[in-house]
Amino acid sequence: MLLAGDVGATKTNLAVYSLKARPGRPFQEKTFSSSDFSDLESLVSEFLSRLNVKIERAVLGVAGPVVEGQAKIVNLSWIIEKEKLERNLKLSSVRLLNDLEAIANAVPILEKSDQRTIHKGDPEKNGTIAVIAPGTGLGEAFLLCDGLNYRAIPSEGGHADFAPADSRQTELLEYLREQFGHVSCERVCSGRGIPNIYAFLKEQQIAEEPTWLADKLAKTDDPTPVIVNAAQEGEESCRLCVETVRLFVSILAAEAGNLALRVLATGGVYLGGGIPPRVLSFLSEPYFLKAFQDKGRLSDMMSRIPIYVILNPKAALLGAARVGFEMYK
Repeated sequence: MLLAGDVGATKTNLAVYSLKARPGRPFQEKTFSSSDFSDLESLVSEFLSRLNVKIERAVLGVAGPVVEGQAKIVNLSWIIEKEKLERNLKLSSVRLLNDLEAIANAVPILEKSDQRTIHKGDPEKNGTIAVIAPGTGLGEAFLLCDGLNYRAIPSEGGHADFAPADSRQTELLEYLREQFGHVSCERVCSGRGIPNIYAFLKEQQIAEEPTWLADKLAKTDDPTPVIVNAAQEGEESCRLCVETVRLFVSILAAEAGNLALRVLATGGVYLGGGIPPRVLSFLSEPYFLKAFQDKGRLSDMMSRIPIYVILNPKAALLGAARVGFEMYK
């Protein structure tokens, strides 16, 4: 039996698979609120205590860089150590992956129903594939093909400098620099970044903040779903929220294009994470594709790169399971 996991700052998905079955069909599965536990060991122990099976191996995707078998969740206080997990949970083997490495590993086995095509393009067979995923934070990874199989390569590109693409984004950069000093792309292109954009546009008086929205935002610990939902209520949509999501989507498009250039993603770009499926109508607008392809002398090449949205919310779990099946089958 294999334990696979998607360990994030907000929630953690765990599942147990029989290595005689398929990665997409877990024997048991459960989602936990990560902040309810002091560390990953106690969370996994809680899950395993409910099972009447013996687990010997685990593959866990974690939301942070993995270096020499150790990882720190970027937006949570957990320190995760491979050897400590093996010892405390009595497992013979634990493999830690960056969460985007896990999502990237799911890409080659996604079903048609797991994805939505934003731009068909003209993909190159066995071409490099880029994955960018705005969720609580911003993750980036890519896949290289050796001629037969794709291998996922992790990165921490989401923490690279935010590069504004126009005058408004330049003003946003200056606004955030006063608050944070260094402004990474994650500061504006993630679930944590959307409230930053909203606050900036509100200060710029792009549109008024309705009283009902101010009341909602004052009562929540997570303003992002409130802002995103208020941007998609038809004629009742809040203009300030609409402009916030549009600016977010433009920044996401430009950064996805930057990643495609860096890794020469002729095989396509996949948008993962929790936010893209919730803003599909905005991703289908012409300005998204324009911002993605607007790369000067290489714009023509960019127009041939296909773009997809990963709809399966458990892609990281699926990818971790796939790695486990390949390691232990």
